[in-house]
Amino acid sequence: MNTAVILAAGKGTRMNMGINKLYLNIKGRPLLARTLDVFFACSSIHEIVLVIGEDEEELCREKIICNMEHNKPLKLVIGGKERQDSVYNGIKSADKGSELILIHDGARPFVTQAMIEESIKEAKLHKAVAVGMPVKDTIKQVDGNGFILNTPDRSGLWIAQTPQTFTLDTIVQAYELSYREKAAATDDAMLVERMGLRVRMIKGSYDNIKITTPEDMALAEEILESGRVGNV
Repeated sequence: MNTAVILAAGKGTRMNMGINKLYLNIKGRPLLARTLDVFFACSSIHEIVLVIGEDEEELCREKIICNMEHNKPLKLVIGGKERQDSVYNGIKSADKGSELILIHDGARPFVTQAMIEESIKEAKLHKAVAVGMPVKDTIKQVDGNGFILNTPDRSGLWIAQTPQTFTLDTIVQAYELSYREKAAATDDAMLVERMGLRVRMIKGSYDNIKITTPEDMALAEEILESGRVGNV
């Protein structure tokens, strides 16, 4: 059994729209609904845990859930103060019989079934998998005053995306350790890395963007119009 934990509890303040960006429409369909469509359509996902803001349950049911066909269990879970808290709430709500947990940003609607399937396949072999893409630009590390410290070799640098997929035991242990040691991380793979486990990186897509700003919304419409993704 494989459970997808979809994160939708962020406030999206950089969008400046007065509403959680996940409920905004992209070409007539809410961003979050587009993300969920892919996971509902994937036969290798058996349960979906949707983590939402504490004051958004009614909004979510009205704009998203009531307008979707549910062909597998869907649980609504209230998020926490920080992203890590929201993820952990989602993990704890997953079916105890789950073999794998796929953690995905609700703001990445252009995930594909192929990415999900490949993540599951690799996680069964390696226990921990992250989707990403090689960096295309030269990266500079700078100090607090804006001066360049060094230029890392970009041949080994990747942009981290989601889904990130782990065996249930692995991700639970990683989160329990992070809480004991009060360790913060910007993604879930970092917490697994801290345990000394290797995380397998597989290719996602440059279209698998996280929608954060109004400019990203415009780019999302372009991606849909291009026909490069199948969840139009």
